[in-house]
Amino acid sequence: MADFTVADVKKLREKTGAGMMDAKKALTEANGDIEAAVDALRAKGLATAQKKSSRTAAEGLVGVAVEGTRGVAVEVNSETDFVAKNDKFQDFVRKTTQVALGIEGDDVEALKSASYPDGGTVSDKLTDNVATIGENQQLRRMKTVTVSKGAVVPYMHNAVSPEASDLGKIGVLIALESDAPASVLEPLGRDIAMHAAAMFPQALDADGLDPDVIERERAIAREKAAESGKPENVQEKMVEGAVKKYAKENALLSQIFVKDGKATVEEYVGRVGKEAGHTIKLVDFVRYQLGEGIEKEESDFAAEVAAAVGG
Repeated sequence: MADFTVADVKKLREKTGAGMMDAKKALTEANGDIEAAVDALRAKGLATAQKKSSRTAAEGLVGVAVEGTRGVAVEVNSETDFVAKNDKFQDFVRKTTQVALGIEGDDVEALKSASYPDGGTVSDKLTDNVATIGENQQLRRMKTVTVSKGAVVPYMHNAVSPEASDLGKIGVLIALESDAPASVLEPLGRDIAMHAAAMFPQALDADGLDPDVIERERAIAREKAAESGKPENVQEKMVEGAVKKYAKENALLSQIFVKDGKATVEEYVGRVGKEAGHTIKLVDFVRYQLGEGIEKEESDFAAEVAAAVGG
């Protein structure tokens, strides 16, 4: 029997929406490798590709801050949502995000070593928080975006509160290079940020997508094409078409802009710029979702018992 448990079957079903028997069969064929089983189910049309954001579990907060034409997003994780609601923790995330504005690049270690406003370093304060609050906390990542002229527009989805719109679950920064006034760039940037929060773009354009992810999609498309029974030259066109479709749907500039419904984000930005009489270019963005890519261990007692007795 393949090396997997009832809990693994349950996890695979939650990830793919596949039926019990299909999930069990896929795991058997994949020798218990859940990700390989996901790919196999997708190739057979038995699963819907789910975005990483739908599987996140880590707690904590994302912070965003903007100063002039520079913006930064920071993620700090905690073990529970209870701690994320703690005033001391929120104050730490907010101040650390402000400190990050002065850090060159996206070096988390440099941020940890930077001076904290209340004394010591950011790392010292984090250690003190862990001891005081009594729960593990981690400064996970940061990213900075800048423009030479224009605006960096922040947006926080699921903010802690209306008064604390710089802290929340999904933080977005949109970097717009332009001579256009703030009255044009601010609302445009906010609209694009809301789009990014909802549509989960993985890169600014197709060239920025992870090559490993593209190859994975290509392999899945190739398997689907092979099952069609069509000639090889047709299969290859099917594969390339599927990969291009994936790239278009996952790059911010080529996504269909939600607010418009017809134009791509890039086309919409160009239209707004033309109407304003200024060239506007979307040059960078950040979309940080709390816990993105992290899966928390969850105890399922019933599944553990069933697995233990060979269920």
